[in-house]
Amino acid sequence: MRAHEAGALHAEGYGGPPHWLPTPGDVNELMPQLWPQTVTRDDEGRLTVGGLDVVGIAREFGTAAYVLDEEDFRARARAFRDDFAEPFAGLGGVDVYYAGKAFLCTEVARWVADEGLCLDVCSGGELAVAQRAGFPAQRIGLHGNNKSVAEIRQALAYGVGRIVVDSFEEIERIAAVAAELGVRAPVMVRVTVGVEAHTHEFIATAHEDQKFGFSLAGGRAAEAVARILEHADTLELLGLHSHIGSQIFDTSGFEVSARRLIGLHADVARVHGVHMPELDLGGGYGIAYTSEHEPLSPRRLGEQMADLVTRELKAVGDGGPGTPAPKVSIEPGRAIAGPSTFTLYEVGTVKDVDLGGGAKRTYVSVDGGMSDNIRTALYDADYSCTLASRRSEGAPRLARVVGKHCESGDIVVMDEYLPDDVTAGDLLAVPGTGAYCRSMASQYNHTPRPPVVAVRDGKARVIVRRETVEDLLALDVG
Repeated sequence: MRAHEAGALHAEGYGGPPHWLPTPGDVNELMPQLWPQTVTRDDEGRLTVGGLDVVGIAREFGTAAYVLDEEDFRARARAFRDDFAEPFAGLGGVDVYYAGKAFLCTEVARWVADEGLCLDVCSGGELAVAQRAGFPAQRIGLHGNNKSVAEIRQALAYGVGRIVVDSFEEIERIAAVAAELGVRAPVMVRVTVGVEAHTHEFIATAHEDQKFGFSLAGGRAAEAVARILEHADTLELLGLHSHIGSQIFDTSGFEVSARRLIGLHADVARVHGVHMPELDLGGGYGIAYTSEHEPLSPRRLGEQMADLVTRELKAVGDGGPGTPAPKVSIEPGRAIAGPSTFTLYEVGTVKDVDLGGGAKRTYVSVDGGMSDNIRTALYDADYSCTLASRRSEGAPRLARVVGKHCESGDIVVMDEYLPDDVTAGDLLAVPGTGAYCRSMASQYNHTPRPPVVAVRDGKARVIVRRETVEDLLALDVG
């Protein structure tokens, strides 16, 4: 993190704020694009969500806690559903798949179903949550680069709408399970289209050197299509799938991806005489974690994605005259769950550290950390935060918010301006933690994972309870 071969003190910007972080005129001010829609401050400066203040939430449910704005979550789901449906109406239509890996529990699965979205799951466990919620099977897709026979059998027995095939071995595996169950498995081919998404290398998923999918290079994707068609009695080829990465802020990468995917779609029709009814362009749309990020609205994304699909279909003359356009699927990723949630912490210690050369850093330690948000350590992810329990008259002071774990890399927020009177017992709120925080949470240092508290219309309820020490010990056979 901002390292230099001559030592940390020589690194550019060391001890100072990143270029995108302005000194606030009012340290109590909230940036609306970072927070759920119902979040505001009351007359005493306390953060409120869904009509409840966080001091009361902390008193009832404790900290650390994920606080989820249910109305915000549902509104974002509806926005993607409606704002994509309109521009795609003149094509083959569109399905929006919620990313179960971002955050999934039984209640959230029900919300996703209520709002008319489809659901993408990547494991037998995620599928089990969907089953428990009674999620419609035809609106579920199963992903994964190494699905087990048990997971494939679970998916086909439940009747999922599609399985995204990721390897040649998997083609045979799915065909065998389908034959065993006496069903015809609906499948899509995951195509590695060779597009470099401008994102962290660990969440870019369509360049050639990575584990997902069949590469267009060397004809591997075309060969996968041919092998699936050889199993016509047990496999139903629905279409092609691509995913270029995550935390993406424009549609330029999708232009190349769509061109290559639609080109293969047309080749399959020409070579095999098969018109596949579906096309999945992925998504992974970005959200604002800090003032640096400027995500596109669902409406603009929908219009731009529909325009490029229309253009590329026209360019290849896909399917010929009278052939219907394929239904397109998109996967917003973190863009629904991410902004809907913030993590609420209590400050334990505040420490000023002399860095030498006149530089110093303020460390604000909270009662959580990398066990409830690994993304800062894993991806160098940047977050924002605010003093949540009161209004402050203090001056802005650059601080680093860290966790309680026995790791120097246990950082929650790398750089943020907090008031210089922040002290033990204050509450801090970190926005944008609805995606990949609870779902990637661990029990590091034997720390029980926080609860997820859903808030709506002045009422709060636990939808995922806090783990207890008894939960931890229950797994210990010794």
